[in-house]
Amino acid sequence: MAGGGFTDAGGKRAHLYEYKITGYFIFSCIVGAMGGSLFGYDLGVSGGVTSMDDFLIKFFPRVYANKHAHLQETDYCKYDDQILTLFTSSLYFAALVSTFFASSVTKNKGRKASIIVGSISFFMGGVINAAAVNIAMLLIGRILLGVGIGFGNQAVPLYLSEMSPAKIRGAVNQLFQLTTCLGILVATLVNYGTEKFHPWGWRLSLGLATVPATFMFIGGVLCPETPNSLVEQGRTEEARAILEKIRGTINVDAEFEDMIEASREAQAIKNPFQNLLLRRNRPQLVIGGICIPAFQQLTGNNSILFYAPVIFQSLGFGSGASLYSSVITSVALVLATLISMALVDKFGRRALFLEASAEMLICLVAVAIVLALEFGGGKQLSRGISIFLVIVIFLFVLAYGRSWGPLGWLVPSELFPLEIRSSAQSLVVCVNMIFTALVAQLFLTSLCHLRFGIFLLFAAFILVMAMFIFFFLPETKQVPIEEIYLLFQNHWFWKRFTEVDHSQSPYNTA
Repeated sequence: MAGGGFTDAGGKRAHLYEYKITGYFIFSCIVGAMGGSLFGYDLGVSGGVTSMDDFLIKFFPRVYANKHAHLQETDYCKYDDQILTLFTSSLYFAALVSTFFASSVTKNKGRKASIIVGSISFFMGGVINAAAVNIAMLLIGRILLGVGIGFGNQAVPLYLSEMSPAKIRGAVNQLFQLTTCLGILVATLVNYGTEKFHPWGWRLSLGLATVPATFMFIGGVLCPETPNSLVEQGRTEEARAILEKIRGTINVDAEFEDMIEASREAQAIKNPFQNLLLRRNRPQLVIGGICIPAFQQLTGNNSILFYAPVIFQSLGFGSGASLYSSVITSVALVLATLISMALVDKFGRRALFLEASAEMLICLVAVAIVLALEFGGGKQLSRGISIFLVIVIFLFVLAYGRSWGPLGWLVPSELFPLEIRSSAQSLVVCVNMIFTALVAQLFLTSLCHLRFGIFLLFAAFILVMAMFIFFFLPETKQVPIEEIYLLFQNHWFWKRFTEVDHSQSPYNTA
């Protein structure tokens, strides 16, 4: 079977690893994961703010006029304005550039340093956006927010993966997705409340971005550095002490030796970005560095999250009803992440990817069919059809939130060997942000011109993505992070890129 043929056992020393769940470990991971709340708050707040009348009147009066026009040709096109979408997407263009600077900081100064830098930049962006009096200030604030997200998304998934014991790494890494989803939910509730404060409610929504930034800064100061990063910096005694503390035992010789060995190999690498392109790293590069972060955005889910209030308003929901509907989708994300955390280390990554992709495809096709039959030509959706659309979008987000949402960050963060892990994570964030920005920039125009067909396009992408997972992704559940490279040595396709004796692999089931 494609992607199969692997056991859950570890590699050379993995069976000797020992750990307990300590309070110190739990504190470190929860505080470290606060970085996800930055990403989530921005995802949740942007669409709500861009649908608020007071915001549109001040910065985008033409869009405001279209929004309240009842012309047939504007049914799908009320928010089709490239400067308005640039308000959303400029953040992600800034994030993809800043992630390369973040890579150097993360590798040389540690994961904590990137988390702290990201929080400061995000805080400054929130302040400038809240005080904005023109579009230039809005865009400058968004760029600073993007720099914060670039640093946070670069460091936090690495931090969580490196702090976690192999057997629970999937659930711990998904704390990033959980705080992202909680950030989205909080932002949506904030928008629902601030919309009632005229004419400055939007300023409060944007300014409250400083709250998760403050929490992330405090977390970055209080959390320990990861043992892997300390070893990488040559601080081996400190690394051993931290490892013993987070594992709750002094019996960490096997795991520590694996870290030292991985670090020794990493230090022989002078140019990690160049090493990403080596033939032996091709499987990780293609799967984790390019395809999965791109696919995560091509599901269409983030378009729904960005523009949920806008979509629901375009489909005939009132302003309050649209924000309420987007609260429902945000709740779905939080529930889905909790489900994924409970199941990912039991059933594995592949099963969640494949099952949820089938459900997402069905939901998108259902939305497209309903819109093709019931919407457009100046018609308003009936109450029953509107409720049906909210339910289907809820189910779609529920499926995404337990699969492509969390696993899109988890799987890439665990695939790469230490010597290229920081540079690889930069590539992951860069590709993710490129596609996030492109989808954010093009979605409303695509909705205008493709109409219901945009949902069929995303459905087609999901079909291709599910086939890729089925054929090319090996199962990584409970495999120690320093030994995941061994999985590719027996894979039916990727083994041609490895240059080792396959018979020596502990994953060989022949």
